Amino acid sequence: MKSIYKQLLFLTLATAMTGSYMSCSEDSLPNNGNPRIRYVRITDPLSADSLLIGAGQGNLIAIIGENLGDAREIWFNDQQAVLTTTYITNTTILVSVPSQVPLDITNRMKIVFAKGNTLEHEFEVQISEPFVNSINNEYALPGEVAIIRGNYFYEPLTVTFTGGAIGELVSVEDDILQVRVPSGAEPGPITVASNFGQTPSDFWFRDNRNIILSSDPFTGWWNAAFVVSQPAAGDPPTINGNYIRVTRTIGAWAWTEVAGGPADAMGDISKNIPDEAILKPENYYLKFEVNTLKPYNNNMIKFNFGLPSEVNDAYQWAPPFDTKGQWQTVSIPYEAISKSYKDLGVTPTVNPNGYWTRILIHGPGDWECDIAFDNFRIVPKVDENKN
Repeated sequence: MKSIYKQLLFLTLATAMTGSYMSCSEDSLPNNGNPRIRYVRITDPLSADSLLIGAGQGNLIAIIGENLGDAREIWFNDQQAVLTTTYITNTTILVSVPSQVPLDITNRMKIVFAKGNTLEHEFEVQISEPFVNSINNEYALPGEVAIIRGNYFYEPLTVTFTGGAIGELVSVEDDILQVRVPSGAEPGPITVASNFGQTPSDFWFRDNRNIILSSDPFTGWWNAAFVVSQPAAGDPPTINGNYIRVTRTIGAWAWTEVAGGPADAMGDISKNIPDEAILKPENYYLKFEVNTLKPYNNNMIKFNFGLPSEVNDAYQWAPPFDTKGQWQTVSIPYEAISKSYKDLGVTPTVNPNGYWTRILIHGPGDWECDIAFDNFRIVPKVDENKN
């Protein structure tokens, strides 16, 4: 009996001590063990004092507080964020703001904990205005469907061309728009607008700036026979007057000069390269439209644009490339072209009298060639005049 009594007494004392210890532990926790958010900041340690009341989609933020270690879910408006357990401690949660657009905008963050309790905090998700990066064909014809790439394409949307014509939306994804080109679209930026803002493109639709080779009219030493003025059935359609088309079998290392010549043979068009493009090529693109009726899958196409004289082995636009019979815009950073000249010992310099121009096909491998070009131009990467 005494043994049982001693065991009961021991258990009672142990329970009392445990309860006392737990009570003491909970009392010693910050905020009595209840979760609390003190503030939200950016994650850069050098900017730890930069507090946030909101953040953009996809931004990584740090939630600072107390007793946060049991967090299981975080919601921003009605969108759930992805939590990584290694980024959760009692005092900090690192989490990226969801990229999805909320349907119910409350401007509040909600944390759900393991026991089902929740904690809310005012926090605005700053929805991005549309971002417009590129279009597959800057010279798409009226009625054709053009593909615009970018991000934050949240319906309802409008796509407005310079001149005020509005395109018909054919398909909308977060990062791709398909739009039917309207009649009346004029050269200039395209503006994409949503409920969260509007953005004009840096590229120009039907870009007619700084054209340095177009064959409208033909000039230069070579090769008038490649110029197409009136396409026959089955030929690529004209997109901006005449275009250049090469249709022949070209053997390995055969020397095929397609177009160009020195400045005095090219005429005034050779003077269309901006001085700034020569001095600061990192601010410019070489752009042109190309149409491959047979794949460009062998040999080599070499460009000379912006030189005092010819350079035989630069710039090399290498295969493969295939537009499958459709016109497509190609953009090449002009600094890469300028560097290819400098690497061969020729530094482009400003020349008010114009520049050497050449398209040369010359390289390894036989090529069954059927390729068309138009609208070679050197244009700014950023349109400083856009609204």
